[in-house]
Amino acid sequence: MSETKKPKIDVSIQTLGECKIPSPISMAKISNKKRADYTDNDDSVYLFVEKKLANDQTVESAGPREYIYFNPKQVHAAIATCGGICPGLNNIIRAVVRCLWFGYGVTRISGIQYGYRGLLQDSPYPFMELTPDNVDEIQEKGGTILGSARGGGNRVEEIVDTLERQNINMLFSVGGDGTLRGAADIQAEIDRRGLKICVVGIPKTIDNDLLYIQSSFGVDTAVQIATSAVRSAHTEAKNAINGIGLVKVMGRDAGFIAAQTSLAQNDVNFCLIPENPFDITGKNGLLSHLEKRILSRGHAVVLVAEGAGQDILPSTGRKDLSGNTVFADIGLFLKEKIKEYFKEKNIETNVKYIDPSYIIRSAPADSYDAIFCARLGAHAVHAAMAGRKSVCVCLMHNNYVHLPISLVTSGKNKVDITGNLWRDVLENTRQPYSMKN
Repeated sequence: MSETKKPKIDVSIQTLGECKIPSPISMAKISNKKRADYTDNDDSVYLFVEKKLANDQTVESAGPREYIYFNPKQVHAAIATCGGICPGLNNIIRAVVRCLWFGYGVTRISGIQYGYRGLLQDSPYPFMELTPDNVDEIQEKGGTILGSARGGGNRVEEIVDTLERQNINMLFSVGGDGTLRGAADIQAEIDRRGLKICVVGIPKTIDNDLLYIQSSFGVDTAVQIATSAVRSAHTEAKNAINGIGLVKVMGRDAGFIAAQTSLAQNDVNFCLIPENPFDITGKNGLLSHLEKRILSRGHAVVLVAEGAGQDILPSTGRKDLSGNTVFADIGLFLKEKIKEYFKEKNIETNVKYIDPSYIIRSAPADSYDAIFCARLGAHAVHAAMAGRKSVCVCLMHNNYVHLPISLVTSGKNKVDITGNLWRDVLENTRQPYSMKN
């Protein structure tokens, strides 16, 4: 049987023009001792590795080029961290600054305060001068020294006015799908004006929901801290009469953190994610299965992603400044429903509810994410110095690559409930494949 080939996808990378300036980063072979070489413009990575999806299409590899587009002495670089905070933001800032400064000799680097809002005409927030000295040790702290905020990305003309007025050559936009769509719009306005400015995206989504990206920074740290919360919930549950530990983690549209945490801490009995709808009541509903677990084992742990069960919750009718729907709180909803259900059944229970979301978001990066951020930040600088524009620097199949922003924001990456990750979660939790009546 012949394999079905996946249709071709546009993965072409835009550039500001031909790179003619020799890079100040030395990668040449010296005598008989070999050093890491430059990334050749023809170096690439397969877009798909699964045989059933293979179409032999490749994407451009990230890394330093032998020839660059910008003269480092003329560069004014800027970096903005947008949206909600997550582990690793300070690591990204530090990596970008150090690579620009020590790698390329770029000494004019501005930090934009509070995301795109710091680039608006009426912004009260001044630029922050960034140097190796003032970013030293920031990786030890959570959050971002630049501050982060939602909104402002739709005021594209004002943002480009500021970039032009400040003679900024490159803008590093760190954020999720909303931030990156804004980055693409900013680049489009830059191109419309014929300006030689490149926008490079560094994907930041703790939910890990951007397409084609193997992982976003901060996810590993999030799972580590969520695992600790589940461990505590399990301890509380086991030490109470019919104890029920209920933990809510991030995951608006994708349940990767919940799924991975369930595997990291095998005490989870029910993992609820947005991709797998469930009923609360009824013979096959969550509460019926939870009752069986309590009566047979005397305790249970329920882990829920924030976007799970939104179809059974009343809509808030609100949106945040990034245009995202404000979800109703599934954690508090489940807490009350569980209490009501067992009270009606006259079964004594003790529900312990833990929401570690802000503890997770504000934590410093763990060692894995620290390494990840150091490499992402450096690769983003290499891309910008080579004149790549409207591009994201991403990890794909354990390789760092360039992907068009338009591609990674063209949809949502979600847990495949027919795939092996969810299969492994079901094997570990032993929950039903479906809790729909």
